[in-house]
Amino acid sequence: MGHFEGFDVAGFWDDSAYALGEYVEESPPTPELIASVEEELGGYRLPDSYIALMTAHNGGIPNRDHFPMTEPTSWADDHIAITGIRGVGRTRPQSLGGEYGSRFWTDMWEYPDIGVYFADTPSAGHDMLALDYRACGRHGEPTVVHVDQEDDFAITPVAENFEAFITGLVDGSVYDTSEQDRIDALATVRDGSFSPVLSRAFCEVADVLPDADRRLRRLAEAIVHDKGFFALHADERSTLMYDCLFWLFTSFNRVDSFDRYLKAPAGHERSYAQPDYELMIVFGLVADPYDFNTGGYAPGFVEDWWNSRVASGRIAETADGYRMTGAAVTALLDGLAAVADDR
Repeated sequence: MGHFEGFDVAGFWDDSAYALGEYVEESPPTPELIASVEEELGGYRLPDSYIALMTAHNGGIPNRDHFPMTEPTSWADDHIAITGIRGVGRTRPQSLGGEYGSRFWTDMWEYPDIGVYFADTPSAGHDMLALDYRACGRHGEPTVVHVDQEDDFAITPVAENFEAFITGLVDGSVYDTSEQDRIDALATVRDGSFSPVLSRAFCEVADVLPDADRRLRRLAEAIVHDKGFFALHADERSTLMYDCLFWLFTSFNRVDSFDRYLKAPAGHERSYAQPDYELMIVFGLVADPYDFNTGGYAPGFVEDWWNSRVASGRIAETADGYRMTGAAVTALLDGLAAVADDR
């Protein structure tokens, strides 16, 4: 390869079905493809080591996905974790030129245009790894940096170059804090403060569900017991949580579209007085934070839930905006009761 001498490239990758569908391009990049992707990325020349690795295996999810850090980040004090590495191509959603490629993060999420965003993290886009060309220019040898959207796009050095980053990755077992994470997550969902959005909603639905706060905590506890942490994905209990949050939200808010439910429009001043999904359960305002939150989320999971509920008729458009039907609310309350009975 000319790079990665003595490095086990074949054993580096985890070729799961998800990796093959989301990250791994079917063919090595040709010189013509490399040139066109580089032009699309803004003229940044990809490092020779990057091209070498992608020629051997064009994108994917590594078996070793943690990198030791000397500076703390939002992820941890002593390490970061990645989800996957983007291949050179356009046929996979996570490739450099794919649907969620490098330009997606600068154009849609307003990440700083410092180079090429080549690796994502388990935060579903709220922090990223980038090849940083600020010091070397668009044709030089970039460093690897961590960029944190939730900390005003703070940039933290990671590795002196791409090859050093890849060879420095270690197995996640080195930083296994799963049991303590589970204990901390349980304490948070059992006793953590709710967002002002949820606190008001509990009052609004008190005649229907007087212990809505306790039921929500029980559901969150069940999710933590299942996963070891508090996060919502596409599983059954996450779906029940999405249903519950929407029902609570619409107890005092009108929802005219999915996009507006998810997040206030760009440029809109964030306020609990004009809430959205993010301010209800994901993020808190710096001036008025709350504890009962997921701390990050993947919008695609929420959108899939929305589309399925609208398609099935459980959420219907009415004169008062989108709302859950009576039958859907009954099913929701039964589901919450079942979770409470399991405890």
